[in-house]
Amino acid sequence: MTGPSATFGFRDVDAAEKAGMVRGVFDRVARRYDLMNDLMSAGVHRLWKDAVAARLNPQPGETILDVAGGTGDMARRFARMARRAQERRGGADARVFVIDYNGEMIEAGRQRGGMPEICWAVGDAQALPLPDASADAYVISFGIRNVTDIVGALKEARRVLRPGGRFLCLEFSRPVTEALRAAYDAYSFKVIPEIGARVAQDRESYQYLVESIRRFPDQRRFAGMMGEAGFSQVAWTNYSGGVAALHTGRAI
Repeated sequence: MTGPSATFGFRDVDAAEKAGMVRGVFDRVARRYDLMNDLMSAGVHRLWKDAVAARLNPQPGETILDVAGGTGDMARRFARMARRAQERRGGADARVFVIDYNGEMIEAGRQRGGMPEICWAVGDAQALPLPDASADAYVISFGIRNVTDIVGALKEARRVLRPGGRFLCLEFSRPVTEALRAAYDAYSFKVIPEIGARVAQDRESYQYLVESIRRFPDQRRFAGMMGEAGFSQVAWTNYSGGVAALHTGRAI
């Protein structure tokens, strides 16, 4: 490597090459992405996502960014909740922007069917195609560990949020007990790549995904990075004993 490095699973690679490598992973997994999420987590990821949507509590008229939103799994939750709130209270339609670096993921989401509140766009979490202070909320679910520059993506999230805007990041994290960490490691490294090989015919991509989880900062470190990026009221909530965590903050 001649320039700055970035993590790609357990490897360190040239930072300029990481985005293309990650794009290749998600090009390969896009078609079976939602099915694999259900298989790998036994459906538990749906409970985590429901909890995130409830915490966000989308409202009529809000502009919500679902960054690294892939197939729109979270965006559909937000749109349905905002619509129900609108039916009770009135107000303007919410706007939910699904922005993902990978065009194959966006296309897979579009093929699942749209909703009037949802707009789809290919875009980079480190350089969002949006003006300053234009969004009420920014959500990124299981995506920030794949960006090349995590701090840069956090600063970009802060840029596009209005003062007081909500930031929510759902990500795999560090289990809170040694016993749970050992069990989770055994499952991740022995079972998940095997499911990928059998169902998606792609062991390598799922090996990368479990390795990327291990390289991601733990709850306390990531909270510190959020503070450095300009967020206040930074906190986290562990799900399933810390297998995943929801990090929250407000734009200052």
